[in-house]
Amino acid sequence: MSVSKSFQDLIVWQRAHQLVLSVYKYTSTFPKEERYCLTSQFRRAATSIAANIAEGFPKRTKPDKIRILNIAQGSLEECRNYILLSTDLGYGADKNMGNYLKR
Repeated sequence: MSVSKSFQDLIVWQRAHQLVLSVYKYTSTFPKEERYCLTSQFRRAATSIAANIAEGFPKRTKPDKIRILNIAQGSLEECRNYILLSTDLGYGADKNMGNYLKR
């Protein structure tokens, strides 16, 4: 078992980072009137996942790590909601976003 030296070594952070990139690409096709609403909220939630994983990486105590990772998990659920909402609104047609709805 190898020890991660950086949050960038964590597979969970790598996947979260890919989600951020996917969300930015996906939301770039949203209507302009969503720029300051759904697009902004969706991007902030996605960014929060990877950022919280990075923030939790150096924490020394288990309760600190758990608290921050729970925040990241909450942001992931928020993104799942935005994927469903944007699909229902007919925004974008990225088949890959549906992969993030799976648990």
